[in-house]
Amino acid sequence: MLIIGLVGAQILPRLTGSYFAILDQIIGLLTLAGLGFIMIHVGYEFEIDKSAIKSYGWDYVVAMTAAAFPWLFVTLYFVFVMLPTTAWQSWQAWTELLLAGRFAAPTSAGVLFSMLAAAGLSGTWLFRKARVLAIFDDLDTILLMIPLKMLIVGLAWQLGVIVLIMVVMLWLAWKYLHSWSIPISWPWVLGYSVAIVVASELIYVGANVIDDEVPVHLEVLLPAFVLGCMMRRPPGADVHSDDSVPGHQEGPESANEQRVSTIISGAFMLLVGLSMSSVFAGAAATAATTTVTAQQPQPEWSVTLWHVIAVTILSNLGKMFPALCYRNVASLRERLALAIGMWPRGEVGAGVLVVSISYGIGGPVVTVAALSLALNLALTGGIIWIVGKLLEKPR
Repeated sequence: MLIIGLVGAQILPRLTGSYFAILDQIIGLLTLAGLGFIMIHVGYEFEIDKSAIKSYGWDYVVAMTAAAFPWLFVTLYFVFVMLPTTAWQSWQAWTELLLAGRFAAPTSAGVLFSMLAAAGLSGTWLFRKARVLAIFDDLDTILLMIPLKMLIVGLAWQLGVIVLIMVVMLWLAWKYLHSWSIPISWPWVLGYSVAIVVASELIYVGANVIDDEVPVHLEVLLPAFVLGCMMRRPPGADVHSDDSVPGHQEGPESANEQRVSTIISGAFMLLVGLSMSSVFAGAAATAATTTVTAQQPQPEWSVTLWHVIAVTILSNLGKMFPALCYRNVASLRERLALAIGMWPRGEVGAGVLVVSISYGIGGPVVTVAALSLALNLALTGGIIWIVGKLLEKPR
């Protein structure tokens, strides 16, 4: 779906002509609504034992490094390989690419959990550990978006207000983790997502009225995640079980909800691809932005393909740090399987690209990032097959 969207993004500006700007805004809002829906589910899957919080310290460190290394590797590649040497000392270029390169950091928790369960690995140490690490590196990505946006926008009192709001939301997520009894079926979750998008856009419009030189966004990533964390689960529900809970309200763990979630996730990836329309819109769009990345010319497709392969290798290589950890509880094969199991990317990484585009970041780096994300998604089946082979007992 992401690839189809990318193809459509190249055609859309020419087909819609003068209506392209309006259509691009509609696609952007629909994309944010889909992202909110997905992030609510990510928060709903978040699990932590408050009574043993210290035991998660090392897991968070491992997850943070597993997110940081791909991000840094890809950012350095974007700067020193895809930008001209004249831009290497540009602070603006570095800030833009630090944000755009973050797409490589988060593991797709939804893709990983469902694929591991389908492969019959839900009872393994790897599944239990990956379940913690994948959620933690998603959370780390969401939190790091705050200082990354500050690098682009600069210090402003409006951002201080946004940071305060985010701190309050994180406190609410911790205080009321899975304790708020509200409807959790998919129509309600979609409605919550739309409400979050509307609130985010109203804050953006209001901030522009106060000072149009400070583009303040309250991104949907964190509010949606926090809402998912606060949603109470039906008694006895297991978010990673294929069995619904009889006698209770149908929620995100049911088979029907999973089907709807898959459809919305697919639509979201299509919309992410279509969001690249502004990247492919041509010289007019390039002239309208002042970002360093968007000013770069698109290379030949053969060159772009090599960039995509290189970025994909670097981003997955950065995920290998967990293989060096947990030596006292797991064999080398299990640790390798854990690290490789963290390779799948998905909706959160795509959400980072959507946020990047909203700040005017574009050009070849966004094209390469989107195609690398699509390639990684296409390779997910092979990745899980490798994990399964590593976990097989040697004969």
